[in-house]
Amino acid sequence: MTLNIPFDNTYAQLAPDFYTRQDPTPVKAPRLLAFNDGLGELLGVKRAEDAELAEIFGGNAIPDGAAPLAQLYAGHQFGNYNPQLGDGRAVLLGEVVGSDGIRRDIQLKGSGPTPYSRNGDGRAWLGPVLREYVVSEAMHALGIPTTRALAAVATGETVWREGGLPGAVLTRVAKSHLRVGTFQIFAARGDAKALKTLTEYAIARHYPQAEGPMGLLRAVRDAQVELIAAWMSVGFIHGVMNTDNSSIAGETIDYGPCAFMDVFHPNRVFSSIDRMGRYAYSNQPQIAVWNLAQLATALIQQFDDPEAVVEEATEIVHAMPEMIEAAWLRRFRAKIGITSAQEGDMELITDLLGLMADGQADFTNTFRALMAGGARDQFLAPEQFEAWQQRWTQRLTDEDSPQDTMARANPVLIPRNHRIEQMIAAAVAGDFAPFERVMRALAMPFADEAEFADLRHPPAEDEVVKATFCGT
Repeated sequence: MTLNIPFDNTYAQLAPDFYTRQDPTPVKAPRLLAFNDGLGELLGVKRAEDAELAEIFGGNAIPDGAAPLAQLYAGHQFGNYNPQLGDGRAVLLGEVVGSDGIRRDIQLKGSGPTPYSRNGDGRAWLGPVLREYVVSEAMHALGIPTTRALAAVATGETVWREGGLPGAVLTRVAKSHLRVGTFQIFAARGDAKALKTLTEYAIARHYPQAEGPMGLLRAVRDAQVELIAAWMSVGFIHGVMNTDNSSIAGETIDYGPCAFMDVFHPNRVFSSIDRMGRYAYSNQPQIAVWNLAQLATALIQQFDDPEAVVEEATEIVHAMPEMIEAAWLRRFRAKIGITSAQEGDMELITDLLGLMADGQADFTNTFRALMAGGARDQFLAPEQFEAWQQRWTQRLTDEDSPQDTMARANPVLIPRNHRIEQMIAAAVAGDFAPFERVMRALAMPFADEAEFADLRHPPAEDEVVKATFCGT
């Protein structure tokens, strides 16, 4: 084996209470579909022959220094507590410290069953693997904290869902895979010793400046505040914000039925399993607060007298809505070219969003069109926008470089749902050219490149994606 991965594992050194040692299950005919050279270089994983990369990232060969394991956690799923979840179709190979000094996990997703699979096959099919590869790398290019994709490998096997589908394995990279649910399971079990160990580990790994459990809670809150505001600013809908999908590191994790909005509406839902709209676009801030409250509830269980810290934990959580609003306002000010703060800015922005919802305006294209003076064309009733535009133009007289501000805040391209579905359909048929083209385009989301102009277009009526699926 010529590929060298500079593993430096720490999670595997914790007590076995936190995981189960588990090798990935080999696959029939691994074939490399994609490898992220830039990320590999950052991790110190230099490119090898495609066949060797396929063997390793398909799960057939365990690289030297790896310590494969499946992590244990619990979580609230759509508000209902599940006492034991865990990596049901993923194996953590190990950790590396990148050239930037940051420690990251390397995990195989779709690598076969584990003790936490709950009767599942532990596999993934090609569609969700490519969706996560594209969307996570697009999020990274947008400057939003996220897990990333290192490799995608076809397995040569059929995965059975509603029918037979081509199998694949994704190699996911994250600052860690610690979740709110990782703390919840030990709190529910009354295991204060494990909670203390986990808290100390999370602080040392992610927030060394934090002091104790409440310091960790503050740090996680602050990271989540910025993450949620970033999601909202690009019209991203996670789709399944369960506590087991809420990263302690403040990264976007677990891209299942995620989506970016085309036509704006605050209550937009795409996830096929979110029947009540719990995780709708506009609900994401309050769900982030709810999830933080579950982390607070778990963290205080490690104290000899939990009641003594309830007030402090409550203050930390209750501060979060106002912090999210401030972060949201800062980002949306920038989207309309404003860097200073004035009374009335919130009303100006929310009025625009209301007009966009009523006028069925495209979220991404409307904000980008503000720069070029063509935003009125995005609305069904342009005259209503014109009245708002007069107020906005007056507000910009106090700004020095609004065009530059908007250019940095408003992407030209997002991973539009219909393009992702078209890309997946082509890949299932054996054509990966659309995947490769979308990847090239989304690596430069703020660049207005003529060759990718078609990717800016909202879907035609017969291209609209009304629902997205976990599909795993």
